[in-house]
Amino acid sequence: MNGAIQMVTQAVTLLVVIGLVLAVVYFFVRDVTQKKHSILRNFPVVGHLRYFFESLGEYFRQYFFLNDREEMPFNRATRGWVYRLAKDEGGIIGFGSTYNIDEAGALIFVNAPYAVLEEDRLPTPPRVIGEGYCRQPFTARSMVNVSAMSFGAISAPAVRALSRGAAEAGCWMDTGEGGLSPYHLEGGCDVIMQMGTAKYGMRDHAGHLSISRIRELAAHDSIRAFEIKLSQGAKPGKGGVLPAAKVTDEIAHIRGIPAHQDSISPNRHPDIANVDQLLDQIMHLRELTGKPVGIKTAVGGRYFAEELCEAVLRRGLDSAPDFLVIDGGEGGSGAAPQALADHVALSISEALPRVVDALLVAGLKDRVSVVASGKLITSAKAAWAISVGADFVNTARGFMFSLGCIQAMRCHMNTCPVGVTTHNPRLQRGLVVEEKYLRVANYATGMNREIDMIAHSCGLRHARELRRHHVRIVQGPGHSEAYSTLFPYPNSERMQYAE
Repeated sequence: MNGAIQMVTQAVTLLVVIGLVLAVVYFFVRDVTQKKHSILRNFPVVGHLRYFFESLGEYFRQYFFLNDREEMPFNRATRGWVYRLAKDEGGIIGFGSTYNIDEAGALIFVNAPYAVLEEDRLPTPPRVIGEGYCRQPFTARSMVNVSAMSFGAISAPAVRALSRGAAEAGCWMDTGEGGLSPYHLEGGCDVIMQMGTAKYGMRDHAGHLSISRIRELAAHDSIRAFEIKLSQGAKPGKGGVLPAAKVTDEIAHIRGIPAHQDSISPNRHPDIANVDQLLDQIMHLRELTGKPVGIKTAVGGRYFAEELCEAVLRRGLDSAPDFLVIDGGEGGSGAAPQALADHVALSISEALPRVVDALLVAGLKDRVSVVASGKLITSAKAAWAISVGADFVNTARGFMFSLGCIQAMRCHMNTCPVGVTTHNPRLQRGLVVEEKYLRVANYATGMNREIDMIAHSCGLRHARELRRHHVRIVQGPGHSEAYSTLFPYPNSERMQYAE
């Protein structure tokens, strides 16, 4: 018996060795004859190690080689802060901060010598959007809200958790350009319906804007406002891109497009080619829906905001957008060409004050609410945006982290390992809605609480009293400048916003 087992073992071993030899011979011949990869042609078989280690490099750098403040787009310290906030573990650290306050660009808030006492603090007031200019104005309660992420770009469990968490925290959720799904409505949160360049979810069979569909959408009590997307920070001048692998039958039905084909939006609205056409569309949508209508755009300079303000003053306040979502060039959670993501559109640090100043000069700041977006995932960055002049802050990736995102950088590949941006049921299983919606709510609530905490430290009763002189930007070691010096208020507004 033992002899028979030994013979079988030797035969299996021989077959394995023969198989390995044949495999090596196959790869050797294939590598030296192919013409695509120089490394493999010159170093057959062993050259594959180069590509293997290259593929692992991203993960090794993330977990072993980069320190807590080095990684991009979000470093480990920032992600850890979001995770703790989402788990309601607080933002408490020990033995000092690893944030380098001597590094150019660092934020420093100007603390008051006598902070506001607990009994003197006031709740941060809500802001009513569209009051006096539409039939159903929207009272927005939270300063921090869920930025545009389409169903399709993110999964059904992710949308469900965001909807329920947003309702729990009292913040709004933007649908993104992919249309309204049942999952957006499931939690009962306030929803902002975005109209992208392809009019997904708002189009007829020919792809044109459908009046009947808009009225149907406006009938939902949960939809509180409509948003016309001109562009987004990750890819100004390029429409949305959803790979065919992520265009399921359900997503295709919601968007009104063929299934299992790349979903690529036009790079702009074909029917909006100038500021007057834009304002015409705003007024048309507001009349149809009775609800506030705003704009989302990345900004390349002063021209857009100044031209928009001039047109509103010429046409009348009823033609103005009810809100402006300003997306910085550093924004973006989905698929985007690297050339656009890296090099097109101003960062939010430049874009936001330019837009706010244009509104102040025109006397439109009270008429038009401003929403800032672009890597504003921490309370300090959000408080900076409020100081500059934003009324609200939108974040996508902050809420993605609250859902469990590990920054695997696979959003566009349908292989997200935590189920946030994939439609693979096996991977979606990792995102348990009943658990994650609470983390979404904790993150939103914690952000609002910490923004107020920063304001109280500055001697203010609530966060809406923050102004540019309350924050300083480090220019180099030992030297910082007040933001009101770097971006001074327009002359006509300086007394109103004086220190």
